[in-house]
Amino acid sequence: MNLLITPDRKDWPSILKRPSIDASSLLPIVQGVIDQVKSKGDVALIEYTMQFDQVQLTAIQLDNSVIETAASRLSSNLKNAIQSAKVNIEKFHATQVQKVEKVETMPGVWCWRKSVGIEKVGIYIPGGTARLFSTVLMLGVPAVLAGCKEIILCTPPNKEGQIDPAILYAAHLVGITKIYAVGGVQAIAAMAFGTETIPQVYKIFGPGNQYVTAAKQLVQQYGIAIDMPAGPSEVCVWADDTANASFVAADLLSQAEHGADSQVLLVASNEKIVAEIELAIKEQVEILPRKEFALKALLNSKAIVIENKEDAIQLINEYAPEHLILAIQNAEKMADKVINAGSVFIGNYSPESVGDYASGTNHTLPTNGNAKAYSGVSMDSFVKKITFQQLTERGLTNIAQTVTEMSSAEGLQAHGNAVTIRVNHIKAKI
Repeated sequence: MNLLITPDRKDWPSILKRPSIDASSLLPIVQGVIDQVKSKGDVALIEYTMQFDQVQLTAIQLDNSVIETAASRLSSNLKNAIQSAKVNIEKFHATQVQKVEKVETMPGVWCWRKSVGIEKVGIYIPGGTARLFSTVLMLGVPAVLAGCKEIILCTPPNKEGQIDPAILYAAHLVGITKIYAVGGVQAIAAMAFGTETIPQVYKIFGPGNQYVTAAKQLVQQYGIAIDMPAGPSEVCVWADDTANASFVAADLLSQAEHGADSQVLLVASNEKIVAEIELAIKEQVEILPRKEFALKALLNSKAIVIENKEDAIQLINEYAPEHLILAIQNAEKMADKVINAGSVFIGNYSPESVGDYASGTNHTLPTNGNAKAYSGVSMDSFVKKITFQQLTERGLTNIAQTVTEMSSAEGLQAHGNAVTIRVNHIKAKI
């Protein structure tokens, strides 16, 4: 990790800048795949799966029997863990269901808002170097709770043309029955435009590599919604003398092992705690199966020493991390000052990995500084909110002058007439 001691505030923007990824070279390639899937449908999916995954697909959609028997290929311990995580995720997200509340804004004028599940949603689960069955729970559970009528899932097959049984088990557990063995850009394109086998959806969710991310951004131009702009995963840990160096090292490594492009940021109150954490990192990284990924990620990472707490929290809010761990004294009090972060983990016994898997909060979070304006996935992500209003004769009479004055001032006479003609009708009845 690169060590910086009390950097000048004017240098913060350059210090906190994420490693840039030039996606311009990817866009023509990604657009080409999208165009082919859009025009050739299933044929393009089969061709690209052979080209990119070296798998000859015999069927794009998985048979229900394959999904239902996936449980037999998993240990009881893993199934119990997935079930336990689902319960917690369900319990937390269920509290986000909003009741309809009618408000009488003035006598006879009633307004309310209702959440309606997005009718068709698509979930993308990447293959790559890690099987992210936990993301099936994070996206599938709120989609079901929101009342989405059609939920489909795309995920790439392995070299044997199979889908990981843990992904299938998690999908079956939450109630997703339409699963397709397609990954990469071609999966995003298939969900965006539909093929002979894969239905078109209205919104696409899920993480992926830079090609998948570019594809999600491109399909937005065709009116398809996506969950959020995504980038490499990241964590920021704020540690002082009350932190346990081994705990912090484990937290930093748990994020660094995601991939070489992941970023970890340590904000520390003094150099002593940084040295202790770096020593613990050296000891722990040696036993990690994904050691090489973690070491490469650490090369792009920084340790910043800032003694003043107010300066530290301002720097963290400027960074706007995806995950923020507060391993400091009075962590709960300082958490109130966090205004830019995807998800916050308070105290020495709140590792980021519990949020990744099972505490209940969602792990699909804004990265690359997008936490300044975006929220993580929640129930809100799977619903649209429709407003309603209903006026009585008295209500329309009460509000009429306000509307006619404003519409007249804007030069929109017909708007005013829509009110005036009704008010005159009401008066004629009296």
